[in-house]
Amino acid sequence: MKTKDQIIKLVEEENVRFLRLMFTDIMGTIKNVEVPISQLEKVLDDKMMFDGSSIEGFVRIEESDMYLYPDLNTFMIFPWENAHGKVARLICDIYNPDGTPFAGDPRGNLKRAIKHMETLGFSSFKLGPEPEFFLFKLDEKGEITLNLNDKGSYFDFAPMDLGENCRRDIVLELEHLGFEVEASHHEAAPGQHEIDFKYADVLDACDNIQTFKLVVKTIARKHGLHATFMPKPLYGINGSGMHCNMSLFHTDGTNAFYDPENEAGLSQTAYQFLAGLLEHARGYTAICNPTVNSYKRLVPGYEAPVYVAWSGHNRSPLVRVPESRGLSTRLELRSVDPAANPYLAMAVLLEAGLDGVVNQMEPPVGIDRNIYGMTEAERKENGIEDLPSTLHNAIKVLREDEVVKEALGSHILNNFVEAKKMEWAAFRQTVSEWEREQYLELY
Repeated sequence: MKTKDQIIKLVEEENVRFLRLMFTDIMGTIKNVEVPISQLEKVLDDKMMFDGSSIEGFVRIEESDMYLYPDLNTFMIFPWENAHGKVARLICDIYNPDGTPFAGDPRGNLKRAIKHMETLGFSSFKLGPEPEFFLFKLDEKGEITLNLNDKGSYFDFAPMDLGENCRRDIVLELEHLGFEVEASHHEAAPGQHEIDFKYADVLDACDNIQTFKLVVKTIARKHGLHATFMPKPLYGINGSGMHCNMSLFHTDGTNAFYDPENEAGLSQTAYQFLAGLLEHARGYTAICNPTVNSYKRLVPGYEAPVYVAWSGHNRSPLVRVPESRGLSTRLELRSVDPAANPYLAMAVLLEAGLDGVVNQMEPPVGIDRNIYGMTEAERKENGIEDLPSTLHNAIKVLREDEVVKEALGSHILNNFVEAKKMEWAAFRQTVSEWEREQYLELY
């Protein structure tokens, strides 16, 4: 736990001249208010205000004053220094002028779900994310092109993997910032990469995801590349996911999902949490796959899950149980994509799983066949539902799921749904190149 005095000392020793106060809006976009270091005392005393009406989905103009309360543990000095000195950051929670948490703050909303978890006797919810991204070349003007940086595939070595140097620099920067990187490799599609970092308490892990995105984009640009976390940037190849490895822990530090007496090594809590994830899968899809483009990834044939089922080893269902046991016992949800707001995604996933625990749900039988090879009748016979096929359908199901709605709260829910309805309406009105190719001459 960092203290005010420690931060003040570090700022002086490291020649920090500017401070970025970072937070995340409802759509998952990283926002920041940059202040000179002369404002440090004011920031550390929770007295820094900003105009909340300028942030989409926050508040109206007549109630615009909001306060930034920094989480001192998130203090971090960025390694890229300029002539004016170093820049540090603090991730902040958003508060109302009366000192109450702002209901539209995704990070604060996740804290609300964590408190609910603690009332049920668990000490922590761990998350190990696996975010994927694409690297595209920039042209001589610094504009993004659709030219990939390589022609590599899964686990390729250079020279096929021309993104290796960029990826290595990203890993070095992350380690410099305190990340414990577990793996870094080329993914299945050309130009696609994955960097996995060690699991952490869910709030820290979500902070790490947002920091990770910032670092990846910054370092990629130094290599003349653009990094994108868009779920499906190109037709005909795999999209980018962000598999989420999740586990609950007891107050004594033991993994609540592990039971050495069980044949599969899974506890009753694990099965109940799994059942909750499956029960609410369609309801939380809009949050975990929040863009029109997300549903171009969730189609058969490209390894992304489309069907609500689970398995101990098969990779075609929605949820997989990796083989590790003991402290590493976990459930891997494979549908989430990196466009998701991590704070909102983890709040709904935690509450979905806890609903299974509270109501002692039992999961259906695991599916060890390749679901993509099943007929529709076979899937129906095995009780396997499809995930929503479009953002429009996902929003409709979200509005019917009381557990997911409660996990978001009315402010976030209403603003999210309204924004996504507008996104869908804009998409419906757009005429695509595919339509012109198919119909312009024919009709």
